[in-house]
Amino acid sequence: MSDWSAEAIDYVQAVTDTKLVLSQRYSQWSLAGDTLEDTIGGSSAAQDEIGHIRQLANELEDQGRDMEWIRGARDPEEFANAACLDAIDGDWAAFMATVGPADRAAWYLLDAIDQEDLEGLLTKIGEDEYFHLEYHDARLETLAEEKPEEIQAALEETLPQALAFIGPQSYDEETDPVYQAGFTNRPVAEIREAFAAHYRDLFADTPVSLENVDWDVAADDDEWDATRRRVDDGAIAEEDVSQISGERNELYAMN
Repeated sequence: MSDWSAEAIDYVQAVTDTKLVLSQRYSQWSLAGDTLEDTIGGSSAAQDEIGHIRQLANELEDQGRDMEWIRGARDPEEFANAACLDAIDGDWAAFMATVGPADRAAWYLLDAIDQEDLEGLLTKIGEDEYFHLEYHDARLETLAEEKPEEIQAALEETLPQALAFIGPQSYDEETDPVYQAGFTNRPVAEIREAFAAHYRDLFADTPVSLENVDWDVAADDDEWDATRRRVDDGAIAEEDVSQISGERNELYAMN
């Protein structure tokens, strides 16, 4: 029997799906890093995300979601991942400018959850995420000096998509349904402000300019998909779904 609101279930599902696709992207790019530290960092992050997904999936199953569906037995358009993770085109700089904002947005949403029975799980995930986010920021600062044009171009695309994933700007204390239901302790509008302030500060003393970033994306909820937490109709590729669901290894699982 579900004791979360429908909006709260969709909220946690979107974070879980983002972590599911994040783990896929970390795995795909783990051998493409510029340094050995990048390879180790990406591989470790992928393993952490898998652990987070397993625990969040159990919580969603307790709320009535089907475990096979959660694990990936569905169409690409049914995944509610941050849109910037649909595909990553470019080099390592583009990869870092994509996974960094996506990982931080997912953590900010989790960190806002105010449920006593989830405190232990969220504390453990937060301990892992501390190292993810520190690593992302350190590499983005370095890459901002080495490849400013590439980082700037990627962030102009990925930061608005991560903001849309967090939610519409119009969701304040009076209008955010998840906050109103008591599931979170701060509304989307406040989370968006913290997210934007972080990246403005991070790149303030670098050659990367964020003045062309659309910070007002999803200003209201008119065009925002509340289930998939995005303003576009994109999706991950069928090949991603096949790999995430592990359907090609089904014979091994059955035996």
